[in-house]
Amino acid sequence: MRPNASHWCPVTPHLTPARVILLTGPSGSGKSSLAARTGLPVLNLDDFYKEAHDPTLPLLPDGSGADWDSPLSWDADAAVAAIAELCRTARTSVPLYDIASSSRTGESALDIGRTPLFIAEGIFAADIIGRCRELGLLADALCLRGRPSTTFRRRLLRDLREGRKPAPYLVRRGLRLMRAERGIVARQTALGAYPCGRDTAMGRIAAAAAGRREGVRV
Repeated sequence: MRPNASHWCPVTPHLTPARVILLTGPSGSGKSSLAARTGLPVLNLDDFYKEAHDPTLPLLPDGSGADWDSPLSWDADAAVAAIAELCRTARTSVPLYDIASSSRTGESALDIGRTPLFIAEGIFAADIIGRCRELGLLADALCLRGRPSTTFRRRLLRDLREGRKPAPYLVRRGLRLMRAERGIVARQTALGAYPCGRDTAMGRIAAAAAGRREGVRV
């Protein structure tokens, strides 16, 4: 039986299913600035952090608070669902996350239009490489790397400027991450991200964008 047209509101799919470039790397490695330079739509994966009251948050080894650098502090399922919806329909709802208060303050709509490629960037992006690949959503996965001392300085200046957490906490966290940086990059590489600097990353993103425009599956 044909449905009543007055009650039928079809959802128009993305004409050319989009694909995602996952951009990861240590905190402060320059992911956000590089993503902005590409001119592609960007999904900020750090907005999928869990809230401070979430009972599943992992704790630091000394029990002094939540371990916000553990992938378990992040909602991977919601992030993958948002990426899949963007690839399928070109739009999704994204949480608005306030790092200073460790809470979600609302949500926003992200519409990537008719672009066949977008970037999803965040420190835990490598943790969903396998799932995005299995779902046929992945165009590429990159891990930005550099000097740990440079990353430490860039991260600390950014976090102090934005008032993300109290200064003593940011210094302690920064030193801990600087010591762990090579291991962080090694882990993200093992999960399938290609380790590289900014210039190489821009080149791979440009190549992926060119391939998608020409209708080549990357």
